Amino acid sequence: MYRFLVVIEKANNNYSAYSPDLPGCVATGATREEAEKNMYEAIEMHIQGLIEDNLPIPESKSFAEYVAVAEKPSIGQTA
Repeated sequence: MYRFLVVIEKANNNYSAYSPDLPGCVATGATREEAEKNMYEAIEMHIQGLIEDNLPIPESKSFAEYVAVAEKPSIGQTA
């Protein structure tokens, strides 16, 4: 089983998705759920194409994490 990080971004009129570990593998959708479903299918097709072309399947090296910051960061302020 392969696991790849997928980033889904809200655009003006739709959602777009990509995987940092699979350059060129992208998808869009009218909703977040549709973009996620389309990206799943795009990854399957992308991997199948790599296999058919006897190319290596990239190792997943990306990860994501949320970072919480204060509502009003005190950058540059002294106490």
